[in-house]
Amino acid sequence: MMLNSLFLIVLILYFLSIVSPWSGLTVMISALSMIIVICTFFKVSRFVKLLGSIFLASGLFLLLHSGVRWPHYILSFGPMLDLLMMFTLIPILGIPITLGKYSSDIQVILHSKIKTNRHLYMLTSGISYFFSIFMNLATLPMTYYSIKPALDGFPVQHSERFMSRAITRGFAMPLIWAPVTPIVGIVIGVTGVSWISILPYVIPLSIFGLVLDWYLSSRTSGKHQQNSLAAKEMAAAASTTEKKEPGNPKRILHILAAIIIFIVIVSIAELLLTYSFLTLVSLLVIPFSFTWALFLKKGREFGEAFQKHFQSFSSKMKDQFFLFLSAGFFISTIKTSHSIEVVNVWIVDLIGAIGADFFLMMLPIIPLVFAFLGFHPAVTLALIAETLNPDITHISAHILTVAMLSGAAAAFLIGPYNATIGLMSSIIKQSSYKVSNWNMPFTLIYIGCTIIYLLTLQWLA
Repeated sequence: MMLNSLFLIVLILYFLSIVSPWSGLTVMISALSMIIVICTFFKVSRFVKLLGSIFLASGLFLLLHSGVRWPHYILSFGPMLDLLMMFTLIPILGIPITLGKYSSDIQVILHSKIKTNRHLYMLTSGISYFFSIFMNLATLPMTYYSIKPALDGFPVQHSERFMSRAITRGFAMPLIWAPVTPIVGIVIGVTGVSWISILPYVIPLSIFGLVLDWYLSSRTSGKHQQNSLAAKEMAAAASTTEKKEPGNPKRILHILAAIIIFIVIVSIAELLLTYSFLTLVSLLVIPFSFTWALFLKKGREFGEAFQKHFQSFSSKMKDQFFLFLSAGFFISTIKTSHSIEVVNVWIVDLIGAIGADFFLMMLPIIPLVFAFLGFHPAVTLALIAETLNPDITHISAHILTVAMLSGAAAAFLIGPYNATIGLMSSIIKQSSYKVSNWNMPFTLIYIGCTIIYLLTLQWLA
């Protein structure tokens, strides 16, 4: 209960500091952030505690070595609260989707239109892609439990592998452009590009990844699927049985309309307001979700779900608060101790030695490597983005943004310690390493194609 109050207070103060900047609020936010790190240290998992401790110890070392005055030790806490605010609020977008019971509409589409494994896979990953634009991690269970009951009507071999691949790959592809994705806000906040300006670069890459997955899965299903009469009869029987479930496929258009409306609102807000992209999205989540719930005539139910979300969110987010506030402390100390200037010199020397093109090829791979060390892609991007300046790297800010985001999407697919793989493994009752290995071939092909795409953009720039 105390952690819940601390989290809420610091997020409210952070919001107030955005709306009405005041130095006193900054001090209070930093002090509360430090208290939260201390309190959560004893409650987080051992692995998260180790990672956070590395950030804290590294930051303390930099401050001690630079000889700054003691207030800087406290004031260095607080960065990445914008990301935590977004992590806290984004799940609220899933409330109207749950209240609307759109999963029953998906069931109707499944059993009336889908007849083959290939089409089932495409629909599953497509729905996952669709939901990911809005629901973030809630996409995984939402898609799984919507599709799973229909699998008995299809000759699917290794159903858990089938579902895991389709859902996680569909989920990861919008993460390089969706407005509710925290990593998008982190990267464009540091590189200084506008969200609208990167869409022509990242949306084609996102759609390419989805189509690539469909192509590779169709080749696999072509090798293994037995198109026997019995299989077709099973699918027909399932269709006949399940059509009785209540649902209206046309209601899926509600989600499509909501996505388009939200993107338009965010785009207009970005043009008219001076707030950061992360802040804009966070501020829009609650009124947008509530309006959607009112459209569904579920205003009271939304209020209950909203209250329940904030009553229990501390237990779900203690790891994130500890890790991201610790990483934010380290990032802040890099600036305070002027270590970033040293890192920039190293980057200049590295680019001089290997060339800008080879450096660009390395960028998407960095989040992948750090994902296997337990780093969340958002933390990795926040760390490396602070040291990447287009004037230093001689690479366009837009291309840098695409490189980092595509690497993060790949990290979500195969990082055995991140929440995506962890949640999927718990849903299908398989180890996270197995889920990671299932995605490995696709991820390597996708990263290879991404590198070619980046080099093409660099040569055309």
